[in-house]
Amino acid sequence: MFFSQKSKGYFVEFNDHAVMMARTSAAGAPFAVEEMCECPPNDGPALEAAIRQVQPKKSPSGYLHAHVGIYPGKRLLRRHSLELKRVKEPGYFAELCTQQFRIEQEKYTISILNSNDGSDFDVAKAVQKDVLFCGLPTDEINATQSALLEAGIYPERLELGSLATLGGVADYLTHAKSKTPTLVLEIGAEATHSFIVTPGGVEASRPIPQGLDAMVPIVQKELGLKDEESARKLFYSNTFDFTGMGALLTKKLLKELQSSIGFYEVQTGQSVGQVLCTQLSPKLAWLDAAISGSLGVTSLKLDPVPWLQSRQITLSDAVAKNVQEIRWFGLLGLMAHYHAVHAAPVEEKK
Repeated sequence: MFFSQKSKGYFVEFNDHAVMMARTSAAGAPFAVEEMCECPPNDGPALEAAIRQVQPKKSPSGYLHAHVGIYPGKRLLRRHSLELKRVKEPGYFAELCTQQFRIEQEKYTISILNSNDGSDFDVAKAVQKDVLFCGLPTDEINATQSALLEAGIYPERLELGSLATLGGVADYLTHAKSKTPTLVLEIGAEATHSFIVTPGGVEASRPIPQGLDAMVPIVQKELGLKDEESARKLFYSNTFDFTGMGALLTKKLLKELQSSIGFYEVQTGQSVGQVLCTQLSPKLAWLDAAISGSLGVTSLKLDPVPWLQSRQITLSDAVAKNVQEIRWFGLLGLMAHYHAVHAAPVEEKK
C-alpha cells in the first residue's frame, strides 16, 4: 500500500544517535519538505512528542504511515564480484554468505543489487558481476516491525538506511559533477562500515570491528580517569575538546582504513580524495576532521539544496538550515532515493 499523490509523505530514520523525522507535502516528488524534527533514541515519550509534531492530526488508522530507514548492528552491506559462471549453481550464494560474509543465509533476508545503480540483480541475465549484498537477520526485521507498530509507526516501507545514504551520495556526486572517489564512513559503537563511492556507485565496502567504544579505554588511559564509565561519559559529552587526541583515538581505525584505501587505489589507479562521516552525533563531529586530517584528504562539505532541487524536492525556510548538517543526509537520501532508481527495499528473494 502506498500513498496517493494528495497525501502527505512521512520519513523516519532510526540511527544510533537519534530518531529523525520529516513531513513532506506529498508522498511522491515533486514535493516540499514542510517539517523536520528529531528526538533521542530509546525515549518513548520523546518519540510520541516528535510524532505529534510531524503529524499534528492523527491518521484514521492511528499510526504514522512512514517510509523508515534503520541501521541495525548486524546489517549486511557488502560489495562482491561474482563468478558469473557459478551464479546459477545451487548453493553458490549460500557458500558466499558463509565463507565471505560469515553469516547463515537461511537466517537472513537478503537482496542482491547491482553495485553501479542499485537495481535488482537478475540471476537469469547475470551480465554484471559487481553486486551489493544487502540484508539483516529476518528475526530482527520482525522485531523491528513490532517495535515500530508499538511506537505508533506503520512502516509502509522498511529499508537499510545505509542504502539510502549510499545512493544519495552517488547521486549527489553525479549532480555535483565530482568524480573524486569518496570514503563514506558509518562509525557505530562497536563497528565501522566503510565504503568507497563514486558517481558510478559503490566501488568498495568493508566492515571494520573498530567503533566508538574502542576509543573509550584510550580516553581513560590518556586522561588518567579512574574507570571506563567516567571516560565514556566524558567522551560522549560535549565538555572536553578531543580534537588534539583525534589521531591517537582513531589510530587502529585509521590503520584499517588506510589498508582498504591502499588496496582500492592499487586495483583502480584512482585516489580517494575525500571523506564523509554520516552517522556522528553533533558531540562527536570533531572525528570527521580528525579522520580526514590523518588520512590526508579533505572532508566532503555537502550542500544538498541544489541536489534536492534536481530531485524535485524543495525546502521550507524552517527546515533549510537543518539539511546543511551531514547527520540529516540519510533522511534526505530516503526521500530522494524513494523516487529514484538507486536501490530496492530489503526484501526476501523467493
